[in-house]
Amino acid sequence: MLDKTAQSRPDMTGLPKTFRDWFADKNWQPHSHQLEMLDAARKGKHALLIAPTGGGKTLAGFLSSLVELAETPFDGLHTLYISPLKALAVDIHRNLTQPIEEMALPVTAETRTGDTPQAKKQRQRGSPPNILLTTPESFALLLSYTDAPKIFRRLRTIVIDELHALAPNKRGELLSLGLARLAKLAPEARRVGLSATVAYPDALEAYLSPTGRTGSGMVERVTGGGAVAADVRIMIGRGHFPWSGHMGSYAVEDIYEQICGAATTLVFVNTRAQAEILFQALWRINEQNLPIALHHGSLAAEQRRKVEAVMSKGGLRAVVATSSLDLGIDWAAVDLVIQVGAPKGSSRLLQRIGRANHRLDQPSRAILIPANRFEVLECQAAIDAVNEMSLDGELPSEGALDVLAQHILGTACAGLFHPDQLYEEVRTASPYANLSREDFDAVLRFVTDGGYALRTYDRFRRLRPTADGLLTVVNQRVARSYRMNVGTIVEAVTLKVRMRRGRFLGEIEEYFVQGLTSGDTFLFAGQLLTFEGVRETVVEVSPGKGEEPEIPAYMGGRLPFTTHLSDRVRAMLEDDKNWPTLPAPVEDWLRMQQWRSVMPKRDRLLVEVFPRSGKFYLVAYCFAGRNAHQTLGMLLTRRMERAGLDPLGFVATDYVIAIWGLKEPRAEDVAGLFDQDMLGDDLEEWMAESTLLKRTFRNVAVIAGLIERKLPGHEKTGRQVTFNADLIYDVLRSHEPDHVLLRATRADAARGLTDIRRLAELLVQVHGKIDVRHLDRVSPLAVPILLEIGKEHVYGGALDTLLEEAEAELVSEATGGNKQANLPI
Repeated sequence: MLDKTAQSRPDMTGLPKTFRDWFADKNWQPHSHQLEMLDAARKGKHALLIAPTGGGKTLAGFLSSLVELAETPFDGLHTLYISPLKALAVDIHRNLTQPIEEMALPVTAETRTGDTPQAKKQRQRGSPPNILLTTPESFALLLSYTDAPKIFRRLRTIVIDELHALAPNKRGELLSLGLARLAKLAPEARRVGLSATVAYPDALEAYLSPTGRTGSGMVERVTGGGAVAADVRIMIGRGHFPWSGHMGSYAVEDIYEQICGAATTLVFVNTRAQAEILFQALWRINEQNLPIALHHGSLAAEQRRKVEAVMSKGGLRAVVATSSLDLGIDWAAVDLVIQVGAPKGSSRLLQRIGRANHRLDQPSRAILIPANRFEVLECQAAIDAVNEMSLDGELPSEGALDVLAQHILGTACAGLFHPDQLYEEVRTASPYANLSREDFDAVLRFVTDGGYALRTYDRFRRLRPTADGLLTVVNQRVARSYRMNVGTIVEAVTLKVRMRRGRFLGEIEEYFVQGLTSGDTFLFAGQLLTFEGVRETVVEVSPGKGEEPEIPAYMGGRLPFTTHLSDRVRAMLEDDKNWPTLPAPVEDWLRMQQWRSVMPKRDRLLVEVFPRSGKFYLVAYCFAGRNAHQTLGMLLTRRMERAGLDPLGFVATDYVIAIWGLKEPRAEDVAGLFDQDMLGDDLEEWMAESTLLKRTFRNVAVIAGLIERKLPGHEKTGRQVTFNADLIYDVLRSHEPDHVLLRATRADAARGLTDIRRLAELLVQVHGKIDVRHLDRVSPLAVPILLEIGKEHVYGGALDTLLEEAEAELVSEATGGNKQANLPI
């Protein structure tokens, strides 16, 4: 929890003797920011602590609570701790128990998550501990009970950990509404936010403020410092360095060598598929039989908890993990972090680096292993940004209306409310500070009876008015349904995976299972499995034979490539003075691009057009991220079709998009293709025709409570949920196209999978600044994107699809067979 050394001796006179003695016994000195947080509490101010990992943020957040509880006996709930992860809440509880026991403090502390036994949850409502550690979902559930005023009436402190990870998303929006409600139930409670990586501190200050706005002076900002700069380097491995691909398997022997040389290593990857593949590859060469584990969100909870427990005791040499272990779990034994694949953001990289060492006086060690040549540039850009402490991240969006619908229903479950009072209360939550009364009333109408198109159906009637203008739920069935479905996490439709006549291994996406036939083998839970079949909602498997799966692992969720890193990569490409510091194969590749074509410029768009195998390729170096590029590809192919260019398909990465067709686009065609007006009718028509809005509507409908995923006694299958959502979507589009849930759906699509905001920014930036190069063959910079063709599903109605191109053939073509280029093949 604390660094054992201190650069200066802070004034500890404000600490009670019990605490001073405890620090002395440990040979510790409190950090100045810990004492500043204590001082803020004594002044009764809300506080935002921004401090590096290893700086004792946890104790800083709890110190005032422990001091108050030690000085004055307290009956009931004093401090509520909210974590984005169940595992983090459990880990913090373990760390908090140590000082409580060692100082013999009269303090009780417990966790409350989805894994807590029902009997314990019931007891906690009637007799809560002094400190309760929970998650946003469990907090929302507590607020929905009629005894919520009794549970929270004496609450003094609310600690929100990893605040930066909650504020920009729907979980954070639901939490902000819960905090606004709590301000009425416990008006004396202070809010405390903890974070190590903050790109937008003003936004987090507004989030913590009871007014929902920054600049009120109600939130004291405390900054911790003193951390030694991290030791971070790039390693590309000794094997053949790939031009494309995202798994990093080429470097598995180098990764294993690093694991052997460290005490404990966290190996971070970006997708669950990558975790499964790399874990298997490491075990195949694990000659020393080192204890290496796997951790990601699809694994059974029992397996994840087992890994966490063994890791906390120092029983593992390495864990291969996804973002499931990004946040704050304090494993002091970790002395090396390896990031396989580009980190996609400087804040994310800093967060992952911070999982190593947990001491301010020693540098955290991290190694970045890019999976391909473009990723080298991104890795270097991320390291430069971390060294400069130039962080990135998402700014909180306007509060989602489906989340508001869920909160209104939860409020009604707890008792009577007046719409006017609730509207004013909601606007004190920062994501909803600018919510119009018109939008609030539209959401309220939907929660009450479904809205104009649905109000004739009794199943959508959930609120009823009283004689004095108050609202409440129509019956307790509505309240039970709300409590079973509370939360904003709508996972992809999944099926449970179980060994035939054996144990459950976890859950896997339904779409992946639909592509399997009996006898197929695939990787899951660190094992090679044979698909036997599906029984109801269970995928039955048996141990697989052989070494290689017939079907690639599912992809899980891809991490978004931030605008901040994109700008840095573009600057790096434009300015060649630092290229000699890059790995030799990458510098050679960039020099060859200078010779064969030109480099993309930071404030312009480079588009290359060239023939290959009887087709014409258009390659655009946009660097706007995969989601924006996927949307751009859909829109460009529509435009090319209308222009008679006969497009056949496209493929996109975070950096580049390539479209191929039967006719060559002229230079004057290209400028028109990238005109900003594509975000008008073209976008509306495509979104209306695609399944994107229907898929997005399904999630919105689940969050808003229109569709109940879980029911007493059973859970709907993914097919049932999708079928119901599609029916309702079609009804609303036909009869109430401005329904509040359709508006929420379009907003979700714009800020999610389509990334329309970022695409719009790109089109504005490059308007009138497009450099078109007509080449006689593929350029070196285009080789990686062409190697992606055939690896993923691509859009287009042409019957003829391209086969995956051979890397050596493409490289030879790009270099023109130039032996002097010294470009490794």
